[in-house]
Formats: sequence, C-alpha cells, structure tokens
Amino acid sequence: MADNIAGVILAGGASKRFNGIIKPMIDYEGKTIISRIIETIGEIFDEIIIVTNIPDEFKEYDSYKIIGDKFLNKGPLAGIHSALKESESEAIFVVAGDMPLLDKEIILRQIDFYNTNKCDILIPQIDHYIEPLHGIYKKTVIRNLEDYLGGDNNYAVREFLKMSDVRYLLMEVSGKSISAFTNINSSDDIPVIIKLPGIE
Repeated sequence: MADNIAGVILAGGASKRFNGIIKPMIDYEGKTIISRIIETIGEIFDEIIIVTNIPDEFKEYDSYKIIGDKFLNKGPLAGIHSALKESESEAIFVVAGDMPLLDKEIILRQIDFYNTNKCDILIPQIDHYIEPLHGIYKKTVIRNLEDYLGGDNNYAVREFLKMSDVRYLLMEVSGKSISAFTNINSSDDIPVIIKLPGIE
C-alpha cells in the first residue's frame, strides 16, 4: 500500500459526456470504467478521491470521497488542485476517469520512483510522449497551482508542468504501457482499444 499517497480519479463533468453517456460510466467488458479503475487503485491506496462536478451521477460510489472543482471550467488542473486540497495524504496519484486498462505494476513502479527521487511531480514518459493524467502530484505545488489557476493562463496540464519541479519516469514502449495509458475520447475508441497489442 502507498501510505503517503492518495488515489484520485478525475471523473469530469457534463463536458465529459458523449452520446448522452458519462465516460467513466461506460461499460467495458461488463464493468464500468470507473469500477475497473477503483478495483486497480483500491489495491494500492487507502484513500480514494473522485473529483467530479456532477456528483449525483456517482452516488453508487459514495463510500469514497467525492469532491468538486474549486476553480470551475479550468479542466483537469482544477481537479488536481481540489484533490490536493482535500486529500489527507502528502501526495496524490491522479488518473483520468476514462482509462479502462490501468496496470498495477506500472503504478507501483511510479510510486517507487517517486519515493526515491526528490520532486514535486512525477510523470511517466514513453519515447517522446508524456501522460500527465497518470502522474503523482505533491501538496507542495498547491500554492503555485492556485496562482496559475487564478491567472490568465493556458490551463493545459502540460503548460503547468513547464513551471514545476517535475521528474519523468522513462518507460519502455510495450503493449502493456500503451494500453495502460490509453483513454476513451469517443465511442469509436472502444473497438480500437480492444485491438491494442497485449490485450486478449
């Protein structure tokens, strides 16, 4: 278990719907995506937080802490900020709510790297590709994050990383890593995900 880190699911808001469906609630092989995420991270983290601006849609998960954005309409960075403020842990592992194929070994590898390398943010990197919504963020970034969200900025997570103390965990290109970082942006992605290498 990661005693010093909380698991956070960014479940989004109304803008995360497609075809009238909320992405974390999409059924993938008999389970909702959010249920699959909770199954995986629940084996690692004692504290689990769901960040959403439509809490009524996640009532069945009310045994976990459900919170909303404190900075509205500013994307995933606002969700990261709210989770950092509400978490009882020193850091949070953040995952997007539309990633159905998380891999426990990869998450544990990130945690081990974070615990042995001094940094405020830990992000996995495959070749030239980074995945900020599968990263670890420390509470020490809260003040800078609040200043950034309160200003007139591009609120993309990657832009905030440029002004932060970030370490990148270099990972090999493999079927496991590619599938673990794959998310669903539209209903058309589901059959594509099923055909990813390493998925039976």
